[in-house]
Amino acid sequence: MHIPPYHRKRSWQIFAIGLFAGSIIAYIVFVFMYGKLYGDALTNYLELEAEMKDLQRQNETLLHDKEQLQLETQFTIQSIDIHIVNSKQFRFDRLTIHQLTSLIKDELEDIIGKDVKSVAENTDLIANLIEKSSFTIDDLSYSFTIKKIVITETIELDLHVNFSTK
Repeated sequence: MHIPPYHRKRSWQIFAIGLFAGSIIAYIVFVFMYGKLYGDALTNYLELEAEMKDLQRQNETLLHDKEQLQLETQFTIQSIDIHIVNSKQFRFDRLTIHQLTSLIKDELEDIIGKDVKSVAENTDLIANLIEKSSFTIDDLSYSFTIKKIVITETIELDLHVNFSTK
């Protein structure tokens, strides 16, 4: 039996090269799309996990404080909102902003459930705690300066981020 010599024909050579180039391009597109999809899924997962952790922490603290409250109503801190003022200047991605706010909330977790009046009297301590701390993400250290603090049942912090040196 004789196999025809198609490898010598120019049309078959062009077909084989096109098949090879097309498969490489398809593989590159597939890897790019998969990477993008996986990155978005990972970011969403980490945000939901942090939100769940934050809600569990708030729930535990508020249930504990509810048992200790007397008949008179007292206002307590229920949540912490953090806004990074100059995040667009440094072009932080959502994941970095999320990690920074999560680290700051971990530092301030003892405030949740405390009386608003006692927290308002100790704003200097909160400011010193945030401004003196250095937060490290991916081998980069960040420090913060507080631009504005609003203390109600929700503490709102407007922070200015700086790169710090160790």
